[in-house]
Amino acid sequence: MIKLIKMSVLASGSTGNATYVESDKGALLVDVGLTGKKMEALFNQIDRDIKDVNGILVTHEHIDHIKGLGVLARKYNLPVYANENTWQAIERKDGNIPSDQKFIFNPYETKSIAGFDIESFSVSHDAVDPQFYIFHNDHKKLSLITDTGYVSDRMKGMIHGSDCFIFESNHDVDMLRMGRYPWKTKQRILSDEGHVSNEDAAYAMREVITGSTKRIYLSHLSRDNNMKDLARMSVEQVLNEHDIDTRNDVVLYDTDKDFATMIYEL
Repeated sequence: MIKLIKMSVLASGSTGNATYVESDKGALLVDVGLTGKKMEALFNQIDRDIKDVNGILVTHEHIDHIKGLGVLARKYNLPVYANENTWQAIERKDGNIPSDQKFIFNPYETKSIAGFDIESFSVSHDAVDPQFYIFHNDHKKLSLITDTGYVSDRMKGMIHGSDCFIFESNHDVDMLRMGRYPWKTKQRILSDEGHVSNEDAAYAMREVITGSTKRIYLSHLSRDNNMKDLARMSVEQVLNEHDIDTRNDVVLYDTDKDFATMIYEL
């Protein structure tokens, strides 16, 4: 029997992030950056039940990734996986997650959970020890990479050849530079520990796309410094210039802060 990966980006953006990933043996959440009530509404959008989730993987401690973590973990008695440094940071914000629900998942480890072999890898972001995840199930590969100021060669090597990417396309540089943010905030976003721009995301994508890549979900778009159409157009332009067909071969998909993407089977 061919094993499967199904996924939905439940919410993505500067106000909250969560991704649902399902195998033939179970289901996981990556991050819970919204309230418990909002998470339940998003699960209804994809016709799934949180009660069937087998655990939560945490990328880092910023509030747009852990806002509803404690509430959901306690309500549904869910195991939570994060690296040691991130756990320390989470506990300063929410110390009420029961100890028997806390599990260590450090960078560059591989764990088998809910039917997946999951690799973790470090990214460059202004959190204590941020990491993202690659899901393997049989011959399929799904990579999540957001909240990074740049995409290193090591990151590219790990995510290379994925069937599907959830990839940061945070901001348009001109919109950011001309926007209302204080200069310090702009510098943070543009730094190596900030967020990847549309163009930088596209240049990284062209190095990791292979013939098996079918979809890229443009994620973590800034509410103030990006637009869906602009992100898609910017990424398409770079990929098309490098002979990557974004109409027939590798299709780009939007994500949203309020609406889940339709369940997709890799």
